[in-house]
Amino acid sequence: MNCVHARCFCRCMASLLLALGLLASAVTAQAQNDKKKKKKPPITDNGSSNPIVPLSDEQQIDYMISEVLGAWQIGDTERMRKDYVDDVSVVNGGWAAPIIGWANYEILFKQQRATMQQVRLDRSNTYIKVNGATAWACYQWEFAGVINGTPSEARGQTTYVLVKKDNRWLIAHDHTSLVQSAQQPAPHALPAGAATPAKPGS
Repeated sequence: MNCVHARCFCRCMASLLLALGLLASAVTAQAQNDKKKKKKPPITDNGSSNPIVPLSDEQQIDYMISEVLGAWQIGDTERMRKDYVDDVSVVNGGWAAPIIGWANYEILFKQQRATMQQVRLDRSNTYIKVNGATAWACYQWEFAGVINGTPSEARGQTTYVLVKKDNRWLIAHDHTSLVQSAQQPAPHALPAGAATPAKPGS
């Protein structure tokens, strides 16, 4: 092979290698683009751009309790309602029969809540146990507020029995016990049939 042919051969080989390199880069870039396109977008909640992080049953229940107690503090029964079954049973804070059904509980709750201002409720020592489609949760609470114009403080415990319906945990039974209180109004100052002044779970 003479020098002219050798130079042509080298140029051809260089061009061929360059073309192969460009082709390989294009194929790699296309494959990466295809891979990105095939990735499933994160599941979002109601069209928002925030991805939903799957929660365990215990985490779902803990979050739901926080929602209920937050709504309880501000007296928002509409927000509370979504976390209770229709036929919920609630242990009455007074010496009376249990309150059966959300509608009955809501009436008594609104009567009680109307006497309160500056409500604060802190939850601690929560324990949650899940057993299939049922669960129970218990926690301690500390209440502070003004009831009928008088500062009031109380401590107690709440136990919920929960059921899972349509992939959501709901409160089926609510039992709250008052453990220690100070400066509470006399029992006769409460609405008839209402729970004790600082009954956060009910």
